[in-house]
Amino acid sequence: MFQLSNIPKSIFPSEGTTYQTADEWYTVLAEMQIATLLFQHNDMISSEDDCRTKYVARQLFRKLAKQGKLSKFGFIEDDWSASSKDSRATLAAPDGSGSFRIWSDDFRPANVIVDENDQVLGAIDWEFAYVGPTQFVLDSPWWLLLNVPEMWDNGIENWTSLYEKRLKTWLSAMEEVEKDTSPGILLLSAYMRESWETGRFWLNYAARRSWAFDTIYWKYLDERFFGKRGEDIPTEELWKTRVHLLGEEERAAMEPLVQTKIEESKNRVLVEWDDAEARQRLSSLLFE
Repeated sequence: MFQLSNIPKSIFPSEGTTYQTADEWYTVLAEMQIATLLFQHNDMISSEDDCRTKYVARQLFRKLAKQGKLSKFGFIEDDWSASSKDSRATLAAPDGSGSFRIWSDDFRPANVIVDENDQVLGAIDWEFAYVGPTQFVLDSPWWLLLNVPEMWDNGIENWTSLYEKRLKTWLSAMEEVEKDTSPGILLLSAYMRESWETGRFWLNYAARRSWAFDTIYWKYLDERFFGKRGEDIPTEELWKTRVHLLGEEERAAMEPLVQTKIEESKNRVLVEWDDAEARQRLSSLLFE
């Protein structure tokens, strides 16, 4: 976000900040998605409707986070989402205030060193690791296809189709190893399977990936959250199907933002933000 979206350092949580609950984590991540829309000057929007669609998605995502709903999505405690009505979720959500694990978005097989007998010797490159909600580690790894969905040459739908096939192989291998697990212990393979089936995989991926957020939100999350939309709606007009779910303040702030972003898009420059001005600008869209 700092490198690609030019978000001022003053907008990010200060170094050493910790969070007491998973809900706080999701809320901060949602606010960083709003910050991306607000501060990325170049190549963020293509039209007024595109801006509205991106704004509505981010405000709804944050609303759900603040209501404590995202941390429960796709678990047996999920009694709010449209998809929960026919969900096959059977597993409980982690403790929202006491369950955190070490996590690295970039950790993959290349980080693991093995010897000639395939015995693990160690893991390297932990510089991007942090302690995050246990929800993150209950998802299957994105690297089963070695490349991320937003950079897949044949598009995200093709990535999803191929990933689902590779996931079956991955889960089968995990289940083979888990045969030695003590009875009664909840198996990670079961959590990963339900994460994919319920869409929880996409929730956590979108929350952490600002450059993939919009595509994933509207393609894989919105209808799971709020139910079916009408058919054949142009992507840029998707905001019309959900804007009524925003509060009065959120709706009132949308058009001024749209006009600001349209004006900004006329000049391709890198903006140097005053810290106080940047914080005030973000606060105006968080209504705090």
